[in-house]
Amino acid sequence: MDLKIDWNELWKEKMELQSKTKTNTDCTNMWKSQKSAKRFWDMTQENKGRVEKTLSGMALTPESRVLDIGAGPGSLAIPLAEMVAHVTAVEPAEGMMEILKQNMETYGTRNIDCVYKDWETVDAGSDLCPPYDVVFASYSLGMKDIRASIQKMIDVSSGYVYLYWFAGDTSWDIHSRKLWPILHGCEYRQGPKADVLYNVLYDMGIYPNMKVFSFEHNNRFENIEEALEHFKPQYALSSPEQEEILRSYLLDVLEEENGALVQKGKSTRVKMWWKVSSF
Repeated sequence: MDLKIDWNELWKEKMELQSKTKTNTDCTNMWKSQKSAKRFWDMTQENKGRVEKTLSGMALTPESRVLDIGAGPGSLAIPLAEMVAHVTAVEPAEGMMEILKQNMETYGTRNIDCVYKDWETVDAGSDLCPPYDVVFASYSLGMKDIRASIQKMIDVSSGYVYLYWFAGDTSWDIHSRKLWPILHGCEYRQGPKADVLYNVLYDMGIYPNMKVFSFEHNNRFENIEEALEHFKPQYALSSPEQEEILRSYLLDVLEEENGALVQKGKSTRVKMWWKVSSF
């Protein structure tokens, strides 16, 4: 018997398992702190080549109106605003939104509208000003119902949709797999990857262009205490005992470099994109 897989339900199941594994910690909670958001911004500034490559890989013109879903501190939105007519930046994390607004002031950016919401709660009619020539979500697909979320992207696009996501184990998956049993007494469950995402799109009748590439990134900290504060939300710590376990682990894996402690990571990533047929 040919059993058809419901890929959207599989995505939901994996998201739910990951959520339970992380004891209800999510990406939004990780970026509540302005300090963590600022460190993320600084990290992206050290790798401007990646930003330039991402922007050059989208169909942008000076007249483009762009929707950035999960804009973070403005790593793409700030330089993008200099290239296009308008950017709408959707971002649910308090710390990220605050740093984004600070960066808009610093760079004198006036053509970004900020929407302080999770994409799944965004109302296209009241929160956005469609249509957008380009809609993209860069590593911000932590949505429970990915099919509905993608459909909403399509509904507000008159041009292209670009999605960036992960393939295979990330560096944090590898670290979490080692740490979770020690910290929480249970197995770490990673979220859905690009294989599930592709099949959701396929079931929607979307056959995207795809590009697979490797990506290296560094987290830089002044000292072990700063590193510990940064990773505590990611590993859902709630006790001094857990903090000591994580401190010991970080001292083993962080590398000293020019007076700083650096976590070096590498992952495989996927870009998927397609042109929306009509608006």
